Amino acid sequence: QVQLEESGGDSVELGGSLRLSCAASGMFSSINYMGWSRQAPGKQRELVASITSGGRTTYADSVKGRFTISRDDAKITVYLEMNSLKSEDTAVYYCNVNVHTGRTWRNYWGQGTQVTVSS
Repeated sequence: QVQLEESGGDSVELGGSLRLSCAASGMFSSINYMGWSRQAPGKQRELVASITSGGRTTYADSVKGRFTISRDDAKITVYLEMNSLKSEDTAVYYCNVNVHTGRTWRNYWGQGTQVTVSS
């Protein structure tokens, strides 16, 4: 079993910044993919950013140039630095990791952390 502890969600003003963190713990032998998705009210969950074990990153077009994903493998933590926040960034943000349990690769999701951007 893998546990994901997310933190950093908050209410912030337009143009502000936040940094989300997601620390993984539990029984796994390696981590491949780490990422962040978000879900706004009435909308489907969408991938925001991801980073592979090799450091390759991908971003949703809507956040390119504003968000930065990074990972610290020593701390088994993935971060999402969010700058120039817009009202449309308001959502619950979910951490997602793909790990090898020793038998197979599996995906795990965090509980979510709320980000609210207001004017």
